[in-house]
Amino acid sequence: MKKLFILILANIFLSINIYAAKNIYLSYLEVPDQVYNNQRFEIVIKALITTPTTVDNISTSFSNSTNIDVLNPQSQWTKVSNNNYENRYYFKAGNGNFQLPDFTVNLIQDDEITESTVLQSVVVRYLDIANNDKRFSNVIAKNLHIKAYKTKQYNNKDSLTIIDIDAENSNLEDFVLKEIEEQGISKITDNYPEQNLIYYFVMPVHKKKIVFNYYNTSTKSFQEVTVPLILQNELVSTQTDLNPNDSSFEKYKKIALVAVLLIFIILLIWKRNKFYLFISLILLVLTILYLMPNKIGVVKKDSYIYILPTKNSTIFFKLDSEQKVEVLNQKKNFIKVMGIDNKFIGWVKEENFGKN
Repeated sequence: MKKLFILILANIFLSINIYAAKNIYLSYLEVPDQVYNNQRFEIVIKALITTPTTVDNISTSFSNSTNIDVLNPQSQWTKVSNNNYENRYYFKAGNGNFQLPDFTVNLIQDDEITESTVLQSVVVRYLDIANNDKRFSNVIAKNLHIKAYKTKQYNNKDSLTIIDIDAENSNLEDFVLKEIEEQGISKITDNYPEQNLIYYFVMPVHKKKIVFNYYNTSTKSFQEVTVPLILQNELVSTQTDLNPNDSSFEKYKKIALVAVLLIFIILLIWKRNKFYLFISLILLVLTILYLMPNKIGVVKKDSYIYILPTKNSTIFFKLDSEQKVEVLNQKKNFIKVMGIDNKFIGWVKEENFGKN
């Protein structure tokens, strides 16, 4: 009987010590009710630490998640009061069949984990939106605005527009203009929740505007954005015809040169004069040189394609692999090229060009 009494007292004492040893309590501060396709969203976690003076660091690990990415897993905890800490984690769901992770928060002292507590995941609803909306840009953001835009002549039929976009709590990396063939990201800066995107697209020169929309999470509605396509009157000889091979003027010059050559050949046969022979030979050499195919080469991987052959020109895009190109023109330290496999026209620095 005495042994049983001692055992009961020991269990009670052990239970009290275990309860007293718990120094960290976790809870959710902010969780969205629902998220949408491709949306980045934020979850804020609170940690109440009863003995913060014995803690050197706090770490977090994630487990049991499905179809979801933690965008800032190394985010540091912030002390908001004597015993309270907060952390903001950003997520992006791959599809509707996702599960948030369990959060394991560890107290660390002298490089060793002294205590761990698990905060179980919660269920967040998922909704696909604007699946059939041809104007939807795939962007879901708290706010989005166009900082700047610029339109220039691309070739005889098309214009090239560059737009500079700022957004907050967004997924600008998914931005796309539907039903436009030539478009892409020139540069994206991601200091989440702030993002900046430099984007380019090619449109028929007669188009005067482009309209797209994004989903605003603050107003819970679609916001329409209009970008005027105002062709600037600052075209120079290097820009008016980005592809000289497509120029009507160039075609007429070639036809005229061949016609003059034929006339002098006819005159040579008719008159049998050395003068006509001399002129015919010169015209033949010029015609061969003029009609000779352009030089073929390669542009190195990670090379920038520029709109104009100037140091301060806008960057069209960056090559993600070596590209076989046709040389169209050359000016100072730049070479105008046209992609053979991946169709594009622009200027590259001479140092990035190599022989095929």
